Amino acid sequence: MTADIYAIQEHMEVIGSDGRHVGDVDHVLDRDIKLTRRDSEAVDGKHHLIPFDWVDRVAPNERKVFLNCTQSEAEARWRPVQ
Repeated sequence: MTADIYAIQEHMEVIGSDGRHVGDVDHVLDRDIKLTRRDSEAVDGKHHLIPFDWVDRVAPNERKVFLNCTQSEAEARWRPVQ
């Protein structure tokens, strides 16, 4: 399945393959999703980037982005934005 990355919008919830909250979309960059740093569950108060190839599917009606990796895998591999 190819995820419709063009359907990703600001403030959508990003969810790991384990059903756990990863973050909320701040905005979409060229090949990445930038997560908001204002998320109540943000790890360190910074923005983080996750690549589009981690996206399994987008559910625009639910305002959710589902990843093909777990929350802990995403947090271990995402890139912080300085």
